[in-house]
Amino acid sequence: MGRDDFRRELRDGFESIAGPPDSSLTARVHSALVEAPERRGPVWIAGLAATLIAALAVGALFIAGPLRQQNQQPVPGGIATPSPLPTSDVSNLPAITCNNATSVATEGHVGQPIAYVDAVRVGTHTGYDRITIEFQNGLPGDIHIATQNNATFTQGASGRQVVLQGSAGLLVSMHGADEYTHYTGPVDFKTNYPVLLESQQVEDFEGYVQWGLGLSRSACYRAFVLQSPDRLVIDFSTA
Repeated sequence: MGRDDFRRELRDGFESIAGPPDSSLTARVHSALVEAPERRGPVWIAGLAATLIAALAVGALFIAGPLRQQNQQPVPGGIATPSPLPTSDVSNLPAITCNNATSVATEGHVGQPIAYVDAVRVGTHTGYDRITIEFQNGLPGDIHIATQNNATFTQGASGRQVVLQGSAGLLVSMHGADEYTHYTGPVDFKTNYPVLLESQQVEDFEGYVQWGLGLSRSACYRAFVLQSPDRLVIDFSTA
């Protein structure tokens, strides 16, 4: 059977089942093909506009996210002046005394298993200079502070001596502390305040952290701990 005969027989069979085609079918098909793009035009344009708006919104989120994170970055440890203490803390501050050595009580706030230093800040205020050492998860098990009549300190097991600015000094020793894990700020502050001239880390090894403080003169001080966050505060009288 030829191709034309097969088509003719197929058409005759279809017409015998469905009946002859409507004479207007061809016109309707032509109209649908020609007019469909015009009818779809507004819908297509609206869809494109919605897609563009969504793309702009997503782009804004990608741009705003990094900017928001940048604005929320904390000030690097040791650069900013400490913010004022809460009123409850100020009213309970110990008196400034002229001690040669001080052990700071940390019972009830000891970090487990070790206290991580995460910020060190220095600042000068009316009547006193201040250094603050902040901990992430509690306080060291033991904090000892000793004055000395020079600004020369020994850097840990190396035995190397370092001379800080000033004619007097104060050594802060913290046992049960770790600084290298979370602290990323400076380890040497040359402040040139009235009393506190320089602060430098002199040891951070096997749970033992020490900071040497170079002073312009032998000065009276107070040392205490605060919570939220846990921190050691040392104030030197500038009177």
